Amino acid sequence: MNLKVIKIICAVLLLGALFNFPYVYYQILRGSIMILSGYLSYNYFKSKKENLGWIFAIIAILFNPVIPFYFGKELWQLLDVITAGVFLISFKK
Repeated sequence: MNLKVIKIICAVLLLGALFNFPYVYYQILRGSIMILSGYLSYNYFKSKKENLGWIFAIIAILFNPVIPFYFGKELWQLLDVITAGVFLISFKK
């Protein structure tokens, strides 16, 4: 799959989290972002772009649903917007 498409999908999913959806949306969001960030991280490390690799590895850890981080809604919304920005900024790289 094209990495640019993955980044756009992730950014849209993250910005969608600003709306009121059922809780299952946020569970699926966490799993999706974790998997796709892990995939991007792997590709960046493979192509010797370690800085981006680490950024997406941290995102994957932050959004992992297995050992979740518990933050309030406002902080999660801020993290969602910042992370969507990271995906969009990395789109150009």
